[in-house]
Amino acid sequence: MSVSKLRDKGTSPEEYAAFEEKVKRTVYIDDLSPQVTTAVLKTALEQFGIVKTVQFIPNYIEPKNIPQCALVEMQTEKQAKAIINEMSNYPFMMSGMPRPVRALAAEMEMFADRPAKPARRITCHWLEHTDPDYEVAQKLKQLTLQHAKEASYLLRVKLEDEEKLAMQQSDMLKANHKKLEMLENLMFDGSLRRLARRYNMNLADEAYF
Repeated sequence: MSVSKLRDKGTSPEEYAAFEEKVKRTVYIDDLSPQVTTAVLKTALEQFGIVKTVQFIPNYIEPKNIPQCALVEMQTEKQAKAIINEMSNYPFMMSGMPRPVRALAAEMEMFADRPAKPARRITCHWLEHTDPDYEVAQKLKQLTLQHAKEASYLLRVKLEDEEKLAMQQSDMLKANHKKLEMLENLMFDGSLRRLARRYNMNLADEAYF
């Protein structure tokens, strides 16, 4: 026989309305470096306004070195929209991630502590093999497992892309550093002055040399 349980959170309309307003002023931040902390995230976003709360969304399946995501509640909905618009138009780097972080409007389903709608009741029960909904539940279970495998594969591909991009950025940084070193050496050993005379060029700042 099936075991059933009835649960009623008893959320009032006022409490639910307050939660809806909270969602509107909350931003979903993704692609965060695993090294990003609450303090780092608050410091980075306080240029847009007052950060009320930061809640990292835990990942219980994948390893800990994957990009993080968080829910950031701002003081006003206007401030939240400003963050989303800014990060949509310009790269926003944070704590060494090779790709910019992403910002989207938060949704109710992202909150683990979201309240139930007022007067809503949730019934939970075990399904027996003879239950008409048993096959539907099995299909949903298989679909969930398939989705988890697909998400894991996409994450591996993403991490590989991140590593390649990080290497490219590192190589570019080293190349630019060598160029700056070469220019610096030309300035201090007199080569730049000799080159300027050779090609009849005027140095903008003679006193510097």
